[in-house]
Amino acid sequence: MNTDERQPATETQRRGSLFTCLRSYCFVVPIVYLYTGVLGAVALLCSLFDRDGRVQHRVARLWAAINLKTIGVRVRVDGRERLERGQAVVYAVNHLSAIDIPVLYAELPDQFRIMAKKQLFRYPFLGWYLQRSGQIPIALGEAHAALRTVKRACDVLHGGMPLVIFPEGGRSPTGQLQEFMGGAFYVAIRAQVPVVPMAIVGSYELLPMNSFHTLAGEVGLIIGEPISTAGLRVRDTEKLAARVRQEIAELYDSHAERTPQLSAGDEGAPKPIVNT
Repeated sequence: MNTDERQPATETQRRGSLFTCLRSYCFVVPIVYLYTGVLGAVALLCSLFDRDGRVQHRVARLWAAINLKTIGVRVRVDGRERLERGQAVVYAVNHLSAIDIPVLYAELPDQFRIMAKKQLFRYPFLGWYLQRSGQIPIALGEAHAALRTVKRACDVLHGGMPLVIFPEGGRSPTGQLQEFMGGAFYVAIRAQVPVVPMAIVGSYELLPMNSFHTLAGEVGLIIGEPISTAGLRVRDTEKLAARVRQEIAELYDSHAERTPQLSAGDEGAPKPIVNT
């Protein structure tokens, strides 16, 4: 994945066609919002009796599958055998698009929790679901809130629940891999659980940040070898973050050229961004 600033992916390019644009705004986006509202309400009702979040997670998986189908996204998973069910791990994933969340819900085998920006918890339905289903808000720049976040994340992992983190802190606006923040790796070291690097390939080309123009196509979810944190100390946080970032970049680069980004008829989308 391109990590320098020489060739930003946000240069003006033609994405799709008039047909795909009309399809997105007149069909895909309204349907996605409709399913999100309806299934969000169902998840909220389930939260009244679903204390461990199992039913809510099933609703989220249904939401993900329906939305991916509506958009026309096919997901190819490489390295699925590296996922050990029932194990507390930290999944570290690059973040390119709003498509990434449905991909993870649809393809990861077990229930998990997500560390997400606090601002997302303020949105109707989405925020209500995040709060009621036990997801973990990250309050950047607030020391006391950060300590609560670390404690809560460690409690989740100690309880045997996997944790999903986006180390870049949000979606990449350029399609390039951004710098990693150390908080999630601090949590992994404190909890002494493995970090599983994962690369999502192709979602930026189908739906970049700040766009509602979706394209149909294939997204790759590439799962790397777990990285042990046994014996690591808090002072090793930056070193672990750098290693995971390098692993994710290599996973992306090794699979990007194998991912057909668009289905037939969707022309003009940017190619995968790889190191040169």
